[in-house]
Amino acid sequence: MIYKSLDEIVSNMQKCSDKKRMVVAGAEENHTLEAVSLARKEGLISAILVGDSERISQILIDLGEDCSEYEIIHSPENPVDIAVQLVRENKADVLMKGNVQTATLIKSVLNKDTGIMKGELLSHVLFVQAPAYHKIFAVTDSAIIPNPDLSQKKAILENAVEAMMSLGCDVPKVAALTAVEVVNPKMQETIDADELKKFNQNGKIKNCIVEGPISMDIAFDKDAGDIKGFTSPVVGDPDILLMPNLLVGNIAVKTLKIFGQSTVAGLVLGATAPIVLTSRSTSTRSKYMSIALGAAIAPIAD
Repeated sequence: MIYKSLDEIVSNMQKCSDKKRMVVAGAEENHTLEAVSLARKEGLISAILVGDSERISQILIDLGEDCSEYEIIHSPENPVDIAVQLVRENKADVLMKGNVQTATLIKSVLNKDTGIMKGELLSHVLFVQAPAYHKIFAVTDSAIIPNPDLSQKKAILENAVEAMMSLGCDVPKVAALTAVEVVNPKMQETIDADELKKFNQNGKIKNCIVEGPISMDIAFDKDAGDIKGFTSPVVGDPDILLMPNLLVGNIAVKTLKIFGQSTVAGLVLGATAPIVLTSRSTSTRSKYMSIALGAAIAPIAD
């Protein structure tokens, strides 16, 4: 299934009888609880709230919520480890950052003894609904790995492919973006993109089609591909944009939001559960959409 909008994902999740269980670390934060309460009322999740129970309850009351509809765990001093433990024990399907430091949450997730890592590394995937494009696509990585090497790019790509497949995209099309369409020894990103394409062709990267090096205009515009004589099933129809580094990815997604009027929602992937990790400035709607995506992607815990 190819989703044309984030709202379609929400609608599909509302039809599911089994609601995913989301745990929020440091839940005593207004905008976070506003998004969580909306997702619960819309039938997307059930929620476990870890943190200062008195503050959590007061915020819920101010939002007009019934506190008995939530599981609230009082742990104002150590909400992160408790939230991660619940995921580790298969008592939660999605992890969300609330009023806690990002570094603290990531450290707990990465802990070799008590953490919840599944893949080789954590990476950020931003799902984009752009008015000028015919379907949702993913941008990665724009928030975690500053200058990924080839092996890290492979892992970042594989995290995104798994996520897109969980959303029903059987064989995601990946554009390994660079400034040009040919390998240039002076541009390491073109060498990496070419290697990733070869990995895909020889079976080292599975369940997707990787094209690269490829420029942004050719990736999205079939006419541009035709003019430049660039033929690929990815041209005009990418599902995943693999960025050469965090700087390019970060600028790209902010440009899509500000000038492209795109709706975006992001997740951190690579752990046993999707992680909703948004900044304090993120809108309630974007947080809500990120929760919906986390619920859609997460496998049901045993």
